Amino acid sequence: QYTRGTVTAFAPFDARADAEALRKAMKGMGTDEETVLTVLTTRNNAQRQEIASAFKTLFGRDLVDDLKSELTGKFETLMVSLMRPAYIFDAHALKHAIKGAGTNEKVLTEILASRTPAEVQNIKQVYQQEYEADLEDKITGETSGHFQRLLVVLLQANRDPDVGVDEALVEQDAQVLFRAGELKWGTDEEKFITILGTRSVSHLRRVFDKYMTISGFQIEETIDRETSGDLEKLLLAVVKCIRSVPAYFAETLYYSMKGAGTDDDTLIRVMVSRSEIDLLDIRREFRKNFAKSLYQMIQKDTSGDYRKALLLLCGGDDD
Repeated sequence: QYTRGTVTAFAPFDARADAEALRKAMKGMGTDEETVLTVLTTRNNAQRQEIASAFKTLFGRDLVDDLKSELTGKFETLMVSLMRPAYIFDAHALKHAIKGAGTNEKVLTEILASRTPAEVQNIKQVYQQEYEADLEDKITGETSGHFQRLLVVLLQANRDPDVGVDEALVEQDAQVLFRAGELKWGTDEEKFITILGTRSVSHLRRVFDKYMTISGFQIEETIDRETSGDLEKLLLAVVKCIRSVPAYFAETLYYSMKGAGTDDDTLIRVMVSRSEIDLLDIRREFRKNFAKSLYQMIQKDTSGDYRKALLLLCGGDDD
């Protein structure tokens, strides 16, 4: 269903030849990082799994272990992330977001707000297989309040299918949200959670338009005023993803690099997870909304082999 990635199947592909090239690049003193990053950023995930399998067959070694021992820092994190099978990638990110002291709400928000119901079902299944634990139990154990409730709703992955829009229901939902927020002293968060967490994408886009007509405000402005903290961030992420997932990720990438310091975890997570899905669309939204290209911002904000690899994943400049 996705054809807007920057990384596609490489042809002509030879898993054994790639495995041999990688072994040679990492054998002996020093590592040929250029070969490593060129091979791994230009093959798609399915091909990387074949290379890992050929690597083990030919040399009796684990490719990921070798990458971990030969590379360091952010470059290592990026290369190892590229080696994770796509469906394990999200499960792994969520596991780390809820592991140990403190929860990384940002990761929970980004993944659960942006994935399709089918993808969420997939993540839950893989999480159970990989970690022998129930993702929902883990998340409810580490979160609370309305933030937790909206996460649980999103984890059910029961959003209505997109099958035509009932204008009467659009009107009704917009009125309910208006009464639950702007017209109420305090906020009825549950109404926001139920409507934003369960209605279909095309229905909600119409609700947002209708809401603007009724209230004179964008729904984002109301959420901003009426809620706070993690719930506010999650509701806003859901709204942004309903409007446009690529625009949401363009903004996420922009803020991962804007200002002093770079949020490399976010930068790596988005570049890797969207590289075969919609990174071309994300680049277009980035250029449109931030008056510079994603490529230029990565170039300015990162360095070394890490930068080279990210720029290859980015797949080109839009200026």
